[in-house]
Amino acid sequence: MKRLFDVLASAIAIIVLLPLFIVIALWIIIDDGTPIFFRQTRVGKDQREFRIYKFRSMYKDAESRGQLTIGGKDPRVTKSGYFIRKYKIDEFPQLLNVLAGDMSIVGPRPEVPKYVKHYSEEQLQVLSVRPGMTDPASIEFIDEDEILGKSEDPEKAYIEEILPQKLALQLEYVTKSGLVYDIKLIMQTLGKILR
Repeated sequence: MKRLFDVLASAIAIIVLLPLFIVIALWIIIDDGTPIFFRQTRVGKDQREFRIYKFRSMYKDAESRGQLTIGGKDPRVTKSGYFIRKYKIDEFPQLLNVLAGDMSIVGPRPEVPKYVKHYSEEQLQVLSVRPGMTDPASIEFIDEDEILGKSEDPEKAYIEEILPQKLALQLEYVTKSGLVYDIKLIMQTLGKILR
């Protein structure tokens, strides 16, 4: 049932949002050229790696200067990037990952391999389900980059403080997941973005 919901919802969303995608793509090209998409290796269900899609919101060499986004004015973020990140529009291309079966609309956010290495045996249970575009941790830490921007050592703060809290919320999701709960989380995510 969850997979059917994912396929139908993502296909409908892609069709409805296609005009917006075209506008965003043109804005990215005007702002900083191509490519339009940013692709990054993430760890998915059963620890299988896949490439996640996002609208590119940073300059082309940004990842070589770190994988964490830090503060409200990260100098690696483009002009168009500030807008699309603020409203989470950069995440919309992950609907393609959902259609491909790498992701679900709701599920633990997929992490990069570098940080998965810090998971305990218990925390690895979040990889027993498909990762998602949103989850309780995404809602709770919607302003994560601002939190990290206030830290003297953002990398350490992420690994030692934020990541364990996110994983606790994701483990809770794994035990409670269901279609009704997923729809509730989708509504909460949209509400938080709009606020």
